[in-house]
Amino acid sequence: MAAIPPDPLSILDDLVRRARAHGADAADGVAVRGVSLSHNQRLGQTDGVERSEGEDIGLRVFVGQRQAIVSGSDTAPAALDLLAERAVLMARVVPEDAFCGLAPAADLAQEIPDLDLDDPAEPAPQDLAGLAAALEDAARAVPGITNSEGASASWGRTTVALVTSNGFAQSYASSHRSLGVSVLAGEGTSMEADYDYATSIFADDLPDPAKLGRRAGERTVRRLGAERIPSTSLPVIFEPRIAGGFLSSLAGAITGPAVARGTSFLKDSLGKLIFADGVNVIDDPLRRRGLRSRAFDGEGLPPHRRAVIADGQLTTWLLDLRSARQLGLTSTGHASRGTSGPPSPSPSNLYMEAGSRSPEEMIGETRYGLYVTSLMGQGVNMVTGDYSRGATGILIENGQLTKPVTEVTIAGNLKDMLRRLEPASDLVFRYGIDSPTVRIDGMSLAGS
Repeated sequence: MAAIPPDPLSILDDLVRRARAHGADAADGVAVRGVSLSHNQRLGQTDGVERSEGEDIGLRVFVGQRQAIVSGSDTAPAALDLLAERAVLMARVVPEDAFCGLAPAADLAQEIPDLDLDDPAEPAPQDLAGLAAALEDAARAVPGITNSEGASASWGRTTVALVTSNGFAQSYASSHRSLGVSVLAGEGTSMEADYDYATSIFADDLPDPAKLGRRAGERTVRRLGAERIPSTSLPVIFEPRIAGGFLSSLAGAITGPAVARGTSFLKDSLGKLIFADGVNVIDDPLRRRGLRSRAFDGEGLPPHRRAVIADGQLTTWLLDLRSARQLGLTSTGHASRGTSGPPSPSPSNLYMEAGSRSPEEMIGETRYGLYVTSLMGQGVNMVTGDYSRGATGILIENGQLTKPVTEVTIAGNLKDMLRRLEPASDLVFRYGIDSPTVRIDGMSLAGS
């Protein structure tokens, strides 16, 4: 009979106690225990079956206003003692940091919410094989598809535990499922590729793999015969999968470290209107079965639902303890954490609330515009807000989607773009950072 692995909370409690015994004034420890299983196939043949299991632990110690972080995977008592000793020795020689430190005990999460994040059913390898086969078969069955880059189905489960020397000791588990497929259409130099994917916490929340595969195939075929169009200024409509990128840029611009360093184009925008009236952006770590939900943050603080953007106005930064102290504020409970680095703020389930008009209405009123289905490159300057991305999509003419478009560049400045952004009514929670279709008028497009 296989040995039952020790409870991660007991391991971390032992580790933190050893750090204190070696001279740390305070300490916290995090453990991440994971197991995953995946099946990959290409052209109807198994391309790989992988299973992995592992556990990592991280220790952060404080000696006065100095901190050090070490990590490892050996949980034997002697290894834990050596890890603790090394961490304290390191902390004694690093520079002081006036903003480091644990959360006050009174601020730590007292109740851990049940967010329904753990699907107890582990799939059999043959079940994942069946999902991958259905996914790829449906994509390849779309007329015009000529090849496949493969399909995959995967499952995983992660347990996160955190123990601090001032009394916090909690853990929670989350599972995930995913499906993905990428196929090609056309031949030779006229070949096009596209993909689709889906993720969820529970198996029951995944889409039908046949529908997902068919959608991937149809996305790919509609790229065939793409043309360049002349440079111009025009309305641009971004499909939801692409529109979520604006929220990712927003999140990066309002994280505490970027604001404290002055390296964000929104550093002076707190309390100001940065979207149009009526636009709301929500960060909700307490969303049941949410892909980015969390029962507590990386420093043991309780999470809260927040309107990051309320009626177009920026209401808050995303803060961990250190950046909050730099800015003279309090943490917003957004600390994320691995085992080998310090906490840093990041969003949870971030989404833009739906607008009133449907995507069809937005397209129908457009005489000449572009419906964007993919973006390329990393052309977003987070210091200035300048935006320049390669794009492909479908031309809009007289209210209709007409021909595919490629090799164009969309340019602007995010400050101006966010103010002109209009969300459509088709919000669906699929990615953890979610947006409906959005329209931005007056975009500069560089083409032929």
